[in-house]
Amino acid sequence: MQINLNGKSVLLGVTGSISAYKACDLARLFVKAGAQVHIVMTPSAERFVSALTFEALTRNPVLTEKTESWSSDLNHIEMGKKCDAFIIAPASANTINKLSKGIADNILTQTALAYAGPMLVAPAANTQMLKNNYTVGSLKMLGVNDYTIIEPQKKLLACGDVGSGALAEPSEIFFETAKTLLKEDFWEDRRIVVTGGGTREKIDEVRYLSNFSSGKMAKSLCLSLYLKGADVCYLTTMGNTGLPKSIYTIDVDTTEELLDYTQDAIRVAKKGKMSKPSMNATDRHLIQKEPYLFMVAAVSDFTPKFPQEGKLKKSMIGESWNIELKQTPDILSSLDKMDIKTVAFKAEMDEKNGLNSAKELLEKKRVDAVCYNLLSNSESFGTTDNEITFITKEKQTALGKSDKLTLSDKILTEAKALLNE
Repeated sequence: MQINLNGKSVLLGVTGSISAYKACDLARLFVKAGAQVHIVMTPSAERFVSALTFEALTRNPVLTEKTESWSSDLNHIEMGKKCDAFIIAPASANTINKLSKGIADNILTQTALAYAGPMLVAPAANTQMLKNNYTVGSLKMLGVNDYTIIEPQKKLLACGDVGSGALAEPSEIFFETAKTLLKEDFWEDRRIVVTGGGTREKIDEVRYLSNFSSGKMAKSLCLSLYLKGADVCYLTTMGNTGLPKSIYTIDVDTTEELLDYTQDAIRVAKKGKMSKPSMNATDRHLIQKEPYLFMVAAVSDFTPKFPQEGKLKKSMIGESWNIELKQTPDILSSLDKMDIKTVAFKAEMDEKNGLNSAKELLEKKRVDAVCYNLLSNSESFGTTDNEITFITKEKQTALGKSDKLTLSDKILTEAKALLNE
């Protein structure tokens, strides 16, 4: 899933930390996504990674104490004016404490003090340095001043201690920065429930009935929603590899489990996410956003009537095996869809009747929209692209064929029209 940051510009600040080399990987991720990347380094950072390395990666001059120029825009005032977000990664404890006090005694802190856009900080330091009361207070102060703090990892640190302090993975920093660049008012803080993957119906402890669904469409939709600022709850049989860790994921297997957890997730989503907890109940109600359900999961129609304990041996079964099946619950029909916009997904292989079958879901399952996908055969599953027709009672819109992340953006554009906010 390739995120598109074309037309965006990122300012990456690098401080004196052993994790400075990871800033190279982070810069690569931004460049690969199409963003313009500009670098500012503290003198201490240059002890770990050279400015030349970043120039080679970004194809842009690096702002340092020695390169600052007032005959061009390579200075601590002009550099920030052309950038859409400023991310400091790694941010040492020293820099964190300076930022919170407004101290500007090096080229990076001067640039930060002069910057007027969104700021993100990814701490990297010894555990005790981060747990120190001064640093804890500084991080709280930065949060109050609308800095986004990207939490460090807990692991074996370079100093030999084990604890929280390792720089977050570059991919996680990239995701969080991309969200800052791409978030939309409509989706920001809106609670969304997404289901994905094919359910697995247990035959015995090692065998199950399922389908060819890869879960890639659901993952792409989750990522698109996350980047737009939504509060996503993802229920899946396929795990969340490749997605931001901050997306709340619930692992499920069977149709029964998916139904139970989806019902719970919808109940939570309807409570709304309040952006200002200190507001009174009346004011909170005013900012509550109606949630959405995207039912992307490929749900099994049948499940074994008598699932077996343990592993059934081939010698016990014989030459043929007749498994008695029963119907699984109809999830979409069972859910309480009042006060939540519901988008169903329908995959068909019947070119003649598939579209009409998808349209019938609007009334039969009482959903607000259907994403219809015509498949050729089993090889159509697991591909990187897809083709969707977005259907409502009023119209049907062909979204064309494209990669699944781009297609997810198109789906969300159509889904916005379900609400007149």
